[in-house]
Amino acid sequence: MNILFLCTGNSCRSLIGEAVFNHLAPAGWHAISAGSQPTGKLNERALALLAGKGIATDGYYSKSWDALPATPDIVVTVCAGAAGEACPAYLGPVLRTHWGVEDPSHVVGSEEDIAAAFEQAYAILRARIEAFLALPLDELAQDRTRFKAALDRIGGVAP
Repeated sequence: MNILFLCTGNSCRSLIGEAVFNHLAPAGWHAISAGSQPTGKLNERALALLAGKGIATDGYYSKSWDALPATPDIVVTVCAGAAGEACPAYLGPVLRTHWGVEDPSHVVGSEEDIAAAFEQAYAILRARIEAFLALPLDELAQDRTRFKAALDRIGGVAP
C-alpha cells in the first residue's frame, strides 16, 4: 500500500511523516509526501531532526501532488489551522484521514522554542504512525469503513 502524507508546502510535516513511516513500515507499505503548493525545497531543520533520529531521507524532495511517483491508497493530511492554513483536498478513490500537526517551521522565538516545536511535531507524527502500524493492517485493508474509522481515531493520538 502507498500512503501519501499531504500538506501545502511539502517541506516539513509531510516530509517527517514520509520518512518516519518508511523507517518503521513493514514490507509492502510505502509512504510518499507531496504538497498542493510545494516550496521546492525540504526544511533544513526537519532534515537535521530526522538525521539525528537515525532516519534516512536520501532521495526525498519537495514535490507537487500533481507529480506523484505512485498512486496513493491512503492520503493523510497533516496541515493545521492555527496560522489560517488551508488544507488541500486530495480527490480520487482513496481513503482519506486528517492528522493535523502545527507547522514548526512557522514558530518564532528562541532557538529552544523552535527546536521544541520540531520535536513536538516529530513526536506527534511518530506516535500516530506507530498507532497506524499497530493496527491489524491486513484485516483492515479488506474493510474500508473500519480502516477509515481507525485512521480517523489516530488523528487524535498525542505522544
